[in-house]
Amino acid sequence: MPEDRPPVLVTGALGHVGRHTVRALLGRRRRVVATDRRTPATEALARTLPESVELRWADLTDADEVHRLVEEVEPLAVVHLAAMIPPSSYAAPELARRVNVEGTRHLVAAIESLMVRAERNCRLVHCSSVAVHGPRNPRRGTLLSAETPVRPADVYGATKAEAEALVRRSGVDWTILRLGAVVFPDLTMTGDVDTQYFSAMLPSDGRVQTVDGRDVAFALATAVGADCSGRTLMIGGGESHRMTQGDLVRAMAWAVGVPGALPPGRPGDPDDDDSWFCTDWMDTAEAQRVLGFQHHTWRETRNAVAHHAGVRRWVSWPAILPVRALLSARSPLRGFPGPFAPMWRGVEARWGEESLAP
Repeated sequence: MPEDRPPVLVTGALGHVGRHTVRALLGRRRRVVATDRRTPATEALARTLPESVELRWADLTDADEVHRLVEEVEPLAVVHLAAMIPPSSYAAPELARRVNVEGTRHLVAAIESLMVRAERNCRLVHCSSVAVHGPRNPRRGTLLSAETPVRPADVYGATKAEAEALVRRSGVDWTILRLGAVVFPDLTMTGDVDTQYFSAMLPSDGRVQTVDGRDVAFALATAVGADCSGRTLMIGGGESHRMTQGDLVRAMAWAVGVPGALPPGRPGDPDDDDSWFCTDWMDTAEAQRVLGFQHHTWRETRNAVAHHAGVRRWVSWPAILPVRALLSARSPLRGFPGPFAPMWRGVEARWGEESLAP
């Protein structure tokens, strides 16, 4: 691989999407420079990167560090993945804004400066989310598309929408990919209290479209050189990836070896369009035409998660009933009377009104 060829810079490269995207780019014989914020966790993950990847530590909330990074790397393109997502964005909304919005602002400005100085193009592939569209009542029956109005309900969706607006107003060559619910074969189900609480708030009959993490990485790597300048594309799996939140929970519990261990959630209020979560089924036809990324069916994704779980699937079975009883007794839903999922009431009760969209 020619060392004088301009590299692709990947921000948030040590996250789950980032590590897979780095490998997808290497598979296309791209030079890759990976960047992330230096912490004990990212230092450990950095040791898993392929030897051919150059690693640069940088804090995207520091404008000087970002400009220095882009100036020294002189990338052909930037795949921008660094972001704070729920529920951590709810717990630290100001930090989420600095990372998701100001970090994007610094990166855009640095790319614009590079384009002027180097007198050449530098594409920005900006990773966004369907969360920008806000609550989605499945009773309405419409599909999400790039033309669906943006009306975020939480701080995450709001910051991603603002970051998208920054990118569109810029002078860079941009492409925006709005991701659905990403599921990786090497997924580790977290047991932290915040994630469990947040998951309990989600309406069990809300519509969600998953996408295999390997396909997301393929889409991001393809967007670096595809004919998609100035396009916003919806990144979800094929039709087999369309399901409800309850379906997803049951499938993932089976895949990791604890079928039936998670107590059922509550349905959403069909008469309140604002009480649902920010996921839905998507129209991905145009994204598939441009990027050709939908390679794995939901069955293949689910089975890959089960394969990765390995022998742990079988040793977990004796604990299923006790775990279900414990989780049912500790369910945060017990604090919210009524037949419907409390969704945003629950988020505000735990993290404050700052966790919601301004």
